[in-house]
Amino acid sequence: MRTRTLPIALTAAIALSIAAAGQVPALAAADGPALTVDTTTGRHPISPYIYGMNFADEALTKELRLPVRRWGGNATTRYNYLYDTSNRASDWYFENIAEDNADPSKLPDGSTTDRFVEQDRRTGTDTILTVPLIGWVPKGRDASCGFSVAKYGPQQQTDQWRPDCGNGVKPDGTKITGNDPHDTSVEAGAAYVKDWIGHLTGRYGTASGGGVKFYNLDNEPDIWHSTHRDVHPEGASSVELRDKAYLIGAAVKAADPGAKTLGPVGWGWSSWDYSGLDQETCGRTNCWSNPPDKEARGGLPFTTWYLRQMKKYEDEHGLRVLDYFDEHFYPQASGVAFGSGGDPATDALRLRSTRALWDPSYTDESWINTQVRLIPRMKELVAAEYPGTKTAITEYNWGALDHINGALAQADILGIFGREGLDLATLWGPPTASQPGAYAFRMYLNYDGEGGRFGETAVGATSADQGKLAVYAAERASDKALTLVVVNKTGDDLTSEVAVKGRDGGATAQVYRYGAADTSAIRRDADVQVGAGGFTGTFPANSISTIVIPAGTGPSPSPSPSASPSPSPSSSPTPAATCTVTYAVTNQWPGGFQAGVRIVNRGTAAVKGWQLGWTYGNGQTVTQLWDGSYTQSGSKVTVTNAGYNATIAANGGSVTFGFLGRWDNGANPAPQQFTLNGSPCATS
Repeated sequence: MRTRTLPIALTAAIALSIAAAGQVPALAAADGPALTVDTTTGRHPISPYIYGMNFADEALTKELRLPVRRWGGNATTRYNYLYDTSNRASDWYFENIAEDNADPSKLPDGSTTDRFVEQDRRTGTDTILTVPLIGWVPKGRDASCGFSVAKYGPQQQTDQWRPDCGNGVKPDGTKITGNDPHDTSVEAGAAYVKDWIGHLTGRYGTASGGGVKFYNLDNEPDIWHSTHRDVHPEGASSVELRDKAYLIGAAVKAADPGAKTLGPVGWGWSSWDYSGLDQETCGRTNCWSNPPDKEARGGLPFTTWYLRQMKKYEDEHGLRVLDYFDEHFYPQASGVAFGSGGDPATDALRLRSTRALWDPSYTDESWINTQVRLIPRMKELVAAEYPGTKTAITEYNWGALDHINGALAQADILGIFGREGLDLATLWGPPTASQPGAYAFRMYLNYDGEGGRFGETAVGATSADQGKLAVYAAERASDKALTLVVVNKTGDDLTSEVAVKGRDGGATAQVYRYGAADTSAIRRDADVQVGAGGFTGTFPANSISTIVIPAGTGPSPSPSPSASPSPSPSSSPTPAATCTVTYAVTNQWPGGFQAGVRIVNRGTAAVKGWQLGWTYGNGQTVTQLWDGSYTQSGSKVTVTNAGYNATIAANGGSVTFGFLGRWDNGANPAPQQFTLNGSPCATS
């Protein structure tokens, strides 16, 4: 690529040069890949839950209006809310460690998890808590440990502050076996989980009433034999993982029917094909081509079998005990996950390796050494084996969050999550508010410091070279602005033509920058004039740009055509209606479909609290819905607002929600009539 010779300051000053498409100033030579944004294609809801974190602090959570926060990790597998104590497993000498608590005499009130939920309630954030499947929790606030030196003999390592607590490995390198789980723990099963959730709902209400919304079915149970081997030294078999998911999933639903569960929460890539028993055995004997648990699954990969078993349970019991298919994923290439920024080779690898999340042409550059395409793989698997199940990645980390390289990767990842239709994600090891990684989130959730956010409906966005410039685009419901995030992954300023399709008429776009030139703040750059065909802009080296294009004078685009084999008819608009509803089938497969709905308030007064009703004409049923709650009686469906989207602003304000449904494979026509709080709406 040609090296630009302009001084850095001058280059920044002319970034995103004001020019309609086809009127390119001489200095802005188009040496970057062409970008195309098309508002008529690729339209689907972006789940707000993709922007989550584990254990984010309150100030950052509040600033970002973080949609979801997870309490997870190894220590949460064995946590006892009655004593506010967790066993730290192999992370720290298998010790019971009491959480800091101002008044333990009041427990279980005021526990760490209570305070976690209370923080989330203060910031309007939904909570994910981890419930145990392992069957053990600490027996008290007693500082006991799994491998006492006094009881089990000398060990290779001991805790310098508690020298009786060892790592469970003898001086000759062999593992201690036959220890007693009761040294640290007591049995805990379905009754314990029900009691805990009963405590939570008693204090904070049910999931549908503002309480805890999500529960992880443990944490990485396929490696209990490593992390929690003091109580579970054998690898967990497929049948054990299934049966415990049945038991605890049903307990969660019995205690709070509106709560959502996530599983199997595997640790990473090996979790797709292998159970814990497979991983523990083959890790010792190299039996990966013929693992011991394969026959119990009928030869199937573990996740395929697991989802089939979850569907079988619902078919037999009429109860869904798994709502989200959740697998953790950390890049396995050397130096990437949790690594530092600044090494050119590792930095380049970090930016390339995000392609493992989606790209079928990318072979993972690690021991995985195959085409991962993680999110499409997840969505295809649930569509084939358990339709209606959502997808989640509750732990991931691409590293270098304290460096601009990690921020670029994180911004790319958030864009990929939205474009590929992931339903939920929570970053493990979140950045501090001042670190570059936090600014990657700000570019989507608070780019202007005043709550400006990326849109909620993804639209088509492509780059001629995603490895240089990645582009993501979405339409915002509140003002119909088109929002773009462009990530320049190179060390050069890149000037590209940005075609904008599906809108006509001009607009003045706002431009916000974050990059290597100043990692301490987001900068508001000069506005850019967007012509009928788009604009030409220069994107600084190693930077993230958020561009906000108002609706302008052109008409708003209609949703892209449904994937349905039959067209979705709509009724003629009713001029007197003070609301308009757009209903679009965005994806469809045998027996199932996904749809998005947009409600526009055409009245002069805000709608505060809403219910949207419609009637299906061909036997369709809603199976799962986000950004609201629903009931269905026969063919009649009623959707009620969530707490965060209860108000629809006057004079064109809007809200959106999406859902999954079932159909009979014959025809899937759109409903003909909608009512908002009992009054008829026009359709579009």
